Amino acid sequence: MAERALRGSRLGAVSYENDESTEPAQRQVAAYSCPNGHRFAVPFSAEAEVPSTWECRLCGAVAVREDGATPAQSRTKPARSHWDMLLERRSIPELEAILEERLEYLRVNGRRKSA
Repeated sequence: MAERALRGSRLGAVSYENDESTEPAQRQVAAYSCPNGHRFAVPFSAEAEVPSTWECRLCGAVAVREDGATPAQSRTKPARSHWDMLLERRSIPELEAILEERLEYLRVNGRRKSA
C-alpha cells in the first residue's frame, strides 16, 4: 500500500506530513521605529533576547525599540592608526631626525642604477 502512495512521486517534491498535531513555537513581537518615521514589527522566539536596535527594512537606518529599551552604550577603544603606534615609540623630533638622515642618504647615494 505504501509503495502505491509513493509511486510516481519524486524525492522532496511533496511532503506527506500534516500540521494537525503540531503547535507553533511561542513568539514575542518587538516594535521598532527608525529616525525617518518608518515603523515595523519583528517576531522573535519567546526565549530569544530581543535586541534594542534593528536595521530598518525600508531605508536601512538604525531603528530603536518603541517600548523604550535603549541600546547599551558600549565603550570601544578607537582604532589605532599606524601613525598613533609610531608616536608611541618615537617623538616628533626623533622622527624628524630620522627623516633628515634618510633624505641625506638618498641625496648622496642617489637612486640605484638599472643594469
